[in-house]
This record gives sequence, structure tokens and C-alpha cells, in this order.
Amino acid sequence: MDAAIMKELQKITPEEQLYLDKKMTLASDDIYFSRSSNKIESHRFLDDEKLLTVRPHTRFVDFEPHSHNYIEMMYVCKGSVTHTIGDTEIVLKKGDFLVMNQHVEHGIKAAGYDDVAINFIARQEFFDIPHRMVGTGNAISEFLLGILRTKDSVPHYLHFQLNEDRYIENLVEGIIASIVYESDVDEVINQYMMGIVFLHLLRHVDGLTGNSSMDYHELLVQSVLRYIDTRYQTAQLARFADETHQNVSVLSRLIRQKTGTTFQELLKRKRLQKAVQLLVESDLSIEEISANVGYEDPGHFFREFKKKYGTTPRKFRLAQKNNESIPI
Repeated sequence: MDAAIMKELQKITPEEQLYLDKKMTLASDDIYFSRSSNKIESHRFLDDEKLLTVRPHTRFVDFEPHSHNYIEMMYVCKGSVTHTIGDTEIVLKKGDFLVMNQHVEHGIKAAGYDDVAINFIARQEFFDIPHRMVGTGNAISEFLLGILRTKDSVPHYLHFQLNEDRYIENLVEGIIASIVYESDVDEVINQYMMGIVFLHLLRHVDGLTGNSSMDYHELLVQSVLRYIDTRYQTAQLARFADETHQNVSVLSRLIRQKTGTTFQELLKRKRLQKAVQLLVESDLSIEEISANVGYEDPGHFFREFKKKYGTTPRKFRLAQKNNESIPI
């Protein structure tokens, strides 16, 4: 992080000084909450025409469990910050990124002087451009869809453990600088920059911790299975990874962890299952079936089929016509 920006962020604010001097407690001020609610309203930090603002995290005071009517993202620039969401304690270390939708209730333990974090406070509309940029079938796209839900809404959060990713740090620094220094940067530029941040975050799906309502690793693998099920003729792991902005090696490892097998084995199973269906229900030739299920080389199809079912496709079809039983 740029030294000048870090120096600016680490300054003790007048609000923080009051907490240090014991002249004010979180319960006694009205910076964050109304007297009748533990929900922080966006209008306290965002002007009506603004979609995003950046606010250094307030140190030296515990934040009791609360929620927001906006989306909050925290990036840790230095030290660490500890959140509690439900029964889960989440320690954000330098370089970590936490994204919470408006339904998450969380508490934050008092941070020290050397614990510097940035809160991005964003309205729902801010994510229109980032959502288009990240595509579909990945952890962030599903999270952003959850932001839009008004019925059956559930708390979602994403905690990325990034090990101080330099690309993300530079992008975050640019957004921070544009707001902290009130530079004349169009807000749309910050939307695109956040979209690029999200694209980089998708490279760190293996560093994504669990969240309060779903396992995004599981979600990602389910997307792979749907992809195989609908596009088995041409499916390729590298192509899926490219379309969903995933790292191929990480994705391959997750598939094996969640299914106990490989992408290629899952694809082969689907193709052979479809071949069996066509052998039984159609009068297509063996060569046509081979091509239809994604095998360019009929010889390769014959070998895989016989290895799986112990007979050739032609003998399998004859056996089915004669009501002979062949285990599948």
C-alpha cells in the first residue's frame, strides 16, 4: 500500500480519540445507529447520488452485532480485524477481503492502532457493472444475485484469504485514493475497477472460507456438473474455467475433493450414459451415436464403451432388442 495513503488511513480520527479518552462509547453516539435499531442505514455515510464510499474502519471500540441496509466490503491494509458472524469468528489478516450482503448480522472486536482496514460501503446498484463482468456460475455471481433477492433472502458473506495479492492491493488502492483524496474519478470507473477486483478474487476460490448459508466450493462444483450435463458433447474443463474466470488447477482440485473423481471421468460417465440411451431409444448408427455424444474418434468410443460395459455398442444394442440383461 502506498506510504502516503497508509499514513492518511492510520491517523487517529476525532471519533477514535473520543473512544480512546473514554469520553464516548458506541452506545452513547448516534454516528452509526438510531436509538431503536441495530441496523446501520446507508444515508449516514452515502449521499443520495453516490453509490460507493470508502471509510477507514473505526478502531478502539467493540461493535456489537449489527446489520446494514447496504453491502459492506472490508479490506485489511495492515494488522488484522476480527469479525463474529453467528457462532463463527473470522480473523481478517493483511490482504484479506470480506464481502457481506445486507442481511448479515455481525460484530467486530476492537482493533488496535496498527490494525488498519477499509470499509467499502455500497448501494445495491453499484454492483450492476461488476455483476456483468464476472459472468455466471461462480461464487461471486451467485453472491451478487443474492443481493437482488427480496424474497427468501439469506445472509451471505465471502471471506477471501488472499496472502497479500499485489494485483488486488493495487486495484483497491486506486479506489481508496479516488475517494479519500476526492479526485475527479467518474463513479463508473470505480465500478469497473471493483469488477476487476472481483475477477482477481475468482482466482482465489481455494482461499474462500465457508459462509453462513452455503458452501461456495460446493456451488462451484454443482455448476461444473450442470455444465457437463448440458454441454457434454463439447465440454472442456479449460473452457469452463475460462468462462467462469476460475483457475484450472484450483478448479480441478475442487472437483476431485467434492466428487472423488476427475472432470474427465465425470464427462466420460455422462457421454456413455447418453450413448446407452441412444442405443436403446434410437436407430442412429453406432458412428452417429459416437459423434452425437462427443467422441470424434469412433474407435475411442468403442474402447471406452467396452471397458465400461464389457461389451461393444453393437452387441449391447442387440442384447437390449432381445431383452437380454446387461448390467449398466
